[in-house]
Amino acid sequence: MTDEQPGQRRRRTRVLRAMGIVLGATLVVGAAGAGWAYWHFDRNIKGVDINSALGTDRPQRASATPSASASASLPAVPSGTMNILVLGSDSRTGKKNQALGGGESGGARSDTAMVVHINADHTAATVVSIPRDTLVTRPSCPTPSGGSTSVAYNAMFNSAYSVGGPVCAVKTVEKMTGVRMDHYMEIDFAGFAELIDALGGVTVTTTQDIDDKDSHLRLAAGTHRLDGKQALAFARTRHALGDGSDLGRIVLQQQLVKAMLTEMSAGDLLTDPLKLYKVADAVTGSLTTDTGLDSLGELTDLAQGLRQIEPGALTTVMMPVLQAPSDRNRVVADEPEASELWASLR
Repeated sequence: MTDEQPGQRRRRTRVLRAMGIVLGATLVVGAAGAGWAYWHFDRNIKGVDINSALGTDRPQRASATPSASASASLPAVPSGTMNILVLGSDSRTGKKNQALGGGESGGARSDTAMVVHINADHTAATVVSIPRDTLVTRPSCPTPSGGSTSVAYNAMFNSAYSVGGPVCAVKTVEKMTGVRMDHYMEIDFAGFAELIDALGGVTVTTTQDIDDKDSHLRLAAGTHRLDGKQALAFARTRHALGDGSDLGRIVLQQQLVKAMLTEMSAGDLLTDPLKLYKVADAVTGSLTTDTGLDSLGELTDLAQGLRQIEPGALTTVMMPVLQAPSDRNRVVADEPEASELWASLR
């Protein structure tokens, strides 16, 4: 047997991982019935036609070109930078969401907002969190009825989703960053909790005790295995940390994202058909996407294109902010650092 070079070993590992994902998916579909499983997962996903709603008044899209795959047995995948707006919605509809603290009235808010930037060769990613309390100029956004919302100055960032849904959230991010959002993904309260439970929980570490009466989370400093409800509380905790602002919560949310990626890349997910089925059902059942990702085939293509990104190649940062002069409970973009960060993602 010949010795493998480091580059050959890395390529071999990626090929085996991709083959494992395909095998795992095949086992799931085979157990459930191929036609029914595909139809079920595909039907789970909800789509919003953001491109048609926003038209051409948007930042320029980065060009994508096909790149050679790591193996001739795998198809070529698109390359070029990609930006995805990921929102966690504080949904107030449905019994599951209300039971998890989603509120008592109708409507929803975007409590978590992250711009996921994929580098040109799809080997690394940067996740930029946008504090929901950031004061922004919210642009006029189209409404489903054919009208439009009014421009709002010094509006909280998360109000864009409240008044205009995914379309307004995307337009607001693009106006404030100058970065084109190639795709949109949204997951709600109940879906997030179900995904964590389907993974069998996530492991996180906190350096201080947490006792938050609002999120109902109590954790001693140290390492913990969290179930879905606890992980959701972890993502929502703010009042028991630092100054009680949204900035402390973002640190926990970023830790949670890495913990989820670690669980998803674990080997047992690919060898346990029932667990894989539950994860796929939770992911597709909780997602709202743009129409470029609202099918199982399109999501699979995206996942295939990102297969080379390891958890260690994920960088998490927060948009630079400082206290708003007009309101100590709000923040504004810290310039020129914020603009420089967004420019690096174009």
